Amino acid sequence: MLNYLATALPGETGAGARLLALQCALRMNDSAQVRLPYGVLRSLRLGAATGAWHELNETGLLCTRPSDHRAMTVEIIDAGLLSQHPARPDRLRAADWALRGVCPALTGSAPLLQLAALCFVVRTDHGSDHGLAETEDVARECGVPAAALPSLLDQLVTAGVFAAWQVVLDTGELSWRLKARGPHPHAVSEGTH
Repeated sequence: MLNYLATALPGETGAGARLLALQCALRMNDSAQVRLPYGVLRSLRLGAATGAWHELNETGLLCTRPSDHRAMTVEIIDAGLLSQHPARPDRLRAADWALRGVCPALTGSAPLLQLAALCFVVRTDHGSDHGLAETEDVARECGVPAAALPSLLDQLVTAGVFAAWQVVLDTGELSWRLKARGPHPHAVSEGTH
């Protein structure tokens, strides 16, 4: 889903909007509707997220609707999101994991740091603390230029997400090793924690 959203959203879309888009995409029902509890916004530390919602409305990915005092109501407009095939219970578990399980130490951190941690943890091999990815792919998912990645990766080291990272000289790919891990998303979808 991160890869799809990286392609569907304009490059300048902020990290807060990307986190909201991910939660909406994972939580939508079969009618492309989402009722996103305000507790989710509080958990993401996005406040009312007025700017992020405006960004997403402008992209044509979704449209916010009049809401009540407990939840934001969203209609997914992007037809490509409807073609994503994970079953709704699996998507809901993934949404919860993306919200709570990626890196509890980053709770309250800037949205970009939360999004980057999520991108790298998801790309880390199941049963391992090592990962490898194309620099451009990760930069696109995080919504940053490739030149900004080294600073972002250093922030992940400082935050305790990474033990180390490097650029592989032969291929130019990013290689990293996670410092401490919660449950891997594959373990969550398989029902093991």
